[in-house]
Amino acid sequence: MRISPAPRRNDDESPAVPTVSFTPNFTFIKNYEELLDVRNEKERKARLYALCLLEEGLKAANPKNAVRNVVKVIDNTLMIRKDIKLNLDSYKRILVVGAGKAVGLMAEAIEELLSDKIDDGIISIPKGTKDKYKLRNIRIIEGGHPIPDEGSIRAAEEILNLLRDVDENTLVIVLLSGGGSALMEKPWEDIELRDLIKLTKKLLACGATIDEVNIVRKHISMIKGGRLAAAAYPADVITLIISDVVGDRLDTIASGPTAPDPSTFKDAYKVLADYGILRDISPKIREHIELGVKGLRPETPKPGDKCFEKVRNVIIAGNRLSLLAMKRRAQMLGLNTLILSSMIEGEASEVGKVVAAIAKELVRNDLPISKPAVILMGGETTVTLKEYGTRGGRNQELVLSALLKLDLEKDDVVIASIGSDGIDGNSDAAGAIISKDTLIRVRELKEDIMKYLSKHMSYDFFKKIGGSLIFTGPTGTNVNDFTLILAL
Repeated sequence: MRISPAPRRNDDESPAVPTVSFTPNFTFIKNYEELLDVRNEKERKARLYALCLLEEGLKAANPKNAVRNVVKVIDNTLMIRKDIKLNLDSYKRILVVGAGKAVGLMAEAIEELLSDKIDDGIISIPKGTKDKYKLRNIRIIEGGHPIPDEGSIRAAEEILNLLRDVDENTLVIVLLSGGGSALMEKPWEDIELRDLIKLTKKLLACGATIDEVNIVRKHISMIKGGRLAAAAYPADVITLIISDVVGDRLDTIASGPTAPDPSTFKDAYKVLADYGILRDISPKIREHIELGVKGLRPETPKPGDKCFEKVRNVIIAGNRLSLLAMKRRAQMLGLNTLILSSMIEGEASEVGKVVAAIAKELVRNDLPISKPAVILMGGETTVTLKEYGTRGGRNQELVLSALLKLDLEKDDVVIASIGSDGIDGNSDAAGAIISKDTLIRVRELKEDIMKYLSKHMSYDFFKKIGGSLIFTGPTGTNVNDFTLILAL
């Protein structure tokens, strides 16, 4: 890539558009040609830069790269960063277990590093992705996501069975990433799969944060909330984690199967009560949680429990790492760059209004940085569904909400937002991108943005308008969402 820096300008001059000569290389974004088909060349360039930055964020979250950057094997010593060194000759058995959207590639990297030293292993990944991975010693089970299914339960049961005979001479490597909560599940005793499915749907639709959702999940599970660590005791446990949780909380990522759980049955009960779904869930689940509140069900392992004495949890990738990679690429493109936050949360439509306000400030007043510029954000918003049967996702809804606040005549800006896993909500799109061309299409087709937004039909809107939906397919990773504002 050859880059010519943007020429200097006086404060009273128009901002200079950076002159950059490069050939874009899109590995993840499938429909970039359609997304770049706009009427204005400057706008096309802005969209191209935006898509390149999103692509960079996805590449930085590549699970294989994340493992290779952190884990090394030198002279039969397993080294993780600089602080963990394990002599592999001291173990009679090495087992690998895990669950999540990124775990397939993580497992490939671990097998490449440890070769035939792995005695056995089981991972759970999303349905329809098994054929993507080539593993020799680690078995693959496909589970349901975001709703658990029989495969999710089989994976958890087989993992727990595999750990049944571990001892002090066993090393257990646990691989976790986003999606692990649904892909690996063993409900408590008499709780049935249909009860679990109903609960999961209610939790995902009620507007609860992922932390709140996982508090409930942990308290009806025999593998979440530190219970996997308890099952692996007294083996040495190394957990490699790709974080999809805002703030990288170990007890929340994949519902924290190897992390101490500070939450309680009372907290789980409160989540269900606060969101008004306590009476909508299975009586068996409600009874289990009520008995837990009374102390008649065992709590999840807490900080200080002996089962965590030999557990080390290591985050190897996350949203912030990808944002930093995007920032470096943006600076190479000659753009002034600001990472606003990697911890954006809230209702997607409300966050979209804030994003639009920041975009207007950037375009009209050169604040909080001057053009040509990109403002980068990460995190994970939520969508509280008012009705079922709608199509869309939090990223598309965020962008649609922002679109509603933009002005065709004043706001020459690009806004884009995608889910790093490539699947936004219940749609086949990763997210969406908008610019002036989108507003022109809205005017020509005389579409009512608010009608679609109020019914959470962002996918249907962008599908009808055209030129906005971003398609990647499953990316094999998950580090939350990327949102950007770009103006030349």
